[in-house]
Amino acid sequence: MQEEELQAIIRKVQKRQSEFQTVELKAAEFDFPKRIYDTLSSFSNQDEGGMIIFGIAEKEDYQVVGVYDLENAQKKAMEACEQMEPAVRALFTSTEIDGKMVLAAEIPPVEYWLRPVFYKGAGRLKGSYVRVGDGDKPMSEYEVYSYEAFRRRIREDMRPVTEGQLRFFDRERLEIYLDAVKKERPNLSRLAENDILELMGITAQGIPTLAGVLAFSIYPQTHFPQLCITAVSLPGSKMGETDEEGARFLDNRRITGAIPDMLEASVDFVRKNMRTKTIIDKNGKRVDKDEYPLIAVREAVLNALLHRDYSLLTENTPIALEMYRDRLEIISKGGLYGGGSVEQLGTGRPETRNSALINILELMKVAENRYSGIPTIRKSFQEAGLPAPEFKVSRGIFKVIFRNGTDGAFSEIDKTDIYKAVTEYCQMPRSRDELTEFTGKSRYYTMSAIVQPLIEQGKLKMTLPEKPKSSKQRYIAVRN
Repeated sequence: MQEEELQAIIRKVQKRQSEFQTVELKAAEFDFPKRIYDTLSSFSNQDEGGMIIFGIAEKEDYQVVGVYDLENAQKKAMEACEQMEPAVRALFTSTEIDGKMVLAAEIPPVEYWLRPVFYKGAGRLKGSYVRVGDGDKPMSEYEVYSYEAFRRRIREDMRPVTEGQLRFFDRERLEIYLDAVKKERPNLSRLAENDILELMGITAQGIPTLAGVLAFSIYPQTHFPQLCITAVSLPGSKMGETDEEGARFLDNRRITGAIPDMLEASVDFVRKNMRTKTIIDKNGKRVDKDEYPLIAVREAVLNALLHRDYSLLTENTPIALEMYRDRLEIISKGGLYGGGSVEQLGTGRPETRNSALINILELMKVAENRYSGIPTIRKSFQEAGLPAPEFKVSRGIFKVIFRNGTDGAFSEIDKTDIYKAVTEYCQMPRSRDELTEFTGKSRYYTMSAIVQPLIEQGKLKMTLPEKPKSSKQRYIAVRN
């Protein structure tokens, strides 16, 4: 690094009055910091690496206080780097600012398969850190294990389920699969069924594997109660917000079964709970527009089911499907397997975490395994004129966010069919004044000619049916 670059970074830090994801400050005015092992670890373990700047006092309004002894500070920093496993190879730069010397140590990222870098004096589990914002946090046991699992190529989907039994497999689904294997894998077509199951990873020495149970068992949750999907539809934009009746959930379901069953049930849940608006196209034809493209929902749920981490440390964490008024979130355990970045999703061929499971579901025609899921999601949202889908990875969690572009209200409601429009508008409880303003009609006409017929048809209901004239009365759509 050039001195000018270092000076520019320091001025940026002083201007923002903050450290960064890749910049850590140490005063070092009178002596070398007591320990920098946590920062050496966290910077080494992130793809961007990082920089430790000695001679800036965060607690003194980010003033340049200088380094007590430039040569000694660099020596101590190098000694600290040697205490890491694997050893850190820092690059040093010094510069003079306001008549005081400042030292910077650039910490390069370590290859994914060599992580986590940890302080040898504390050991791998307690000496491994991750950068969170401008701080260093100890890695969880799971985060440490995830690197170990990749390095050792541990195949969690192939672990035997000793209590599992083939007699509880869906026989019809298994027969369809075996026919597909014989057709798509001709070299296996003459083998006995048990041999095919063994070679395809459905059993291991006659015992069902986790992949086999998840794909074919009538009820995998007998053995793994939390390997399911918890699906909720919420009345607001935050967890914990309630509707007028105090309900925290508009719909709440635990989705279980084999992966094909959970996939279809999840799509059905979203279909049932999302809103639809009617628009008139350029040819004058009425078209219903879904809040979210269902093809994208299916791909996102499928990705979560296929690529989540199925290790012992995560089997008690279900996939979460959360529908807020302004967005849909799908959250699963397991970051990007083998490293890589969110920006690269859908543009390459990343490492595969659950290869046996994916291969099984490909032959079942549930998954394509052609790396087309993310591009399909992005394309469908673009075609629907919706905000681009968001993909986030943080500390072993993968999150997909679909936004409906309404900032909390599905506001672009076509009013050609006023009855359908009012029903859609009442996905959230509405008062008489809100309904009158929405229809643009008189209050009497709105309530007698529009709302009352919808109540009689069972499409709307009152939140306070025992007090029909109450000023607190609200009207909400009936969910089928």
